[in-house]
Amino acid sequence: MRKPTTRSLSKHGSCGGGNSKAATLPAKQKVVVSGHRCVVVDAFDCLPDDLVLAVLAGLAVRAGCPADLAAAALPCRRFRDLAAHPAVLSRASAAAVAVPAGRWSDAAHRFLRRCAAAGNLHACYFLGMVRFYCIGSRATGAALLARAAAGGHGAALYALAVVQFNGSGGDKADKDPRAGVALCARAAWLGHVPALRELGHCLQDGYGARRDAAAGRHFLLHAAAREVVSSSPHRRRNGEEEEDAASRFMVEWWALDDAKTGGGEGDGSDADADVRLCSHPRCGRRETRRHEFRRCSACGSAIYCSRACQALDWKRVHRGQCAAAASRWWLAAARNAQ
Repeated sequence: MRKPTTRSLSKHGSCGGGNSKAATLPAKQKVVVSGHRCVVVDAFDCLPDDLVLAVLAGLAVRAGCPADLAAAALPCRRFRDLAAHPAVLSRASAAAVAVPAGRWSDAAHRFLRRCAAAGNLHACYFLGMVRFYCIGSRATGAALLARAAAGGHGAALYALAVVQFNGSGGDKADKDPRAGVALCARAAWLGHVPALRELGHCLQDGYGARRDAAAGRHFLLHAAAREVVSSSPHRRRNGEEEEDAASRFMVEWWALDDAKTGGGEGDGSDADADVRLCSHPRCGRRETRRHEFRRCSACGSAIYCSRACQALDWKRVHRGQCAAAASRWWLAAARNAQ
């Protein structure tokens, strides 16, 4: 146990009688008689390290944002040191490691690296997505995603499946639909809804697996049912728990990047101008090479990183936009053919 921090009382706060005025102590401090003098002991210093670590770990599990975990380190230097212990960081919730893109900094990057080094799967996934798609560190990002996937993280398994479907970080020859379907199947078995939807479309289309329309329809219905249940009001009391924090980060990251470039502060290269974002507004994935994502076969204007994103965007927005865009695209194609 850590040795208590003590200090002697002043002349007016001594234990002697007479007309001396008693010292006013904070609530977390207490007076202990040691020999012939009184000393002030911080009550927090009397707590064993194991107990403080257990309390901080419980707080990390229930943290609703990174600020909740940071606030636990404010009382004293000892709490700050214990809050950075691997036993605490390894149990941080997904919300506790979801750093907003607007507050990204070297300190936030170090915090996520410490959490990932402690074995936190949420941090491995979040930092892996940020490095792979935003920062451009493909190798380290893929390694972090693989580490989270090996630990049974459903979102990381699905993220690696999307990488395999598109050959992200490489060229067109690096596409591996069979590996993508296998990763989707593992993520779907863990209950990851986007993976269920992607697996259903792959089975219906015969992409990366033998075509089985009935099984594909079963997975799509199962994904729709899970989505309806997760969108009920009582499941959203703790915030947008069903929305992927990494996708929110990437959407905000590229919006800030566009605002910076549009204001003349950025120096976007030609290579960056040739790649595009997934047309699903809540995805945030960006192409790692030109013409990486699949294009809408009707209008040719929208692109998608996965069949799941295409199906979701069709329901929400693209159904109404596609007809007009398709007519313009076909007219332009006819003029070019003439």
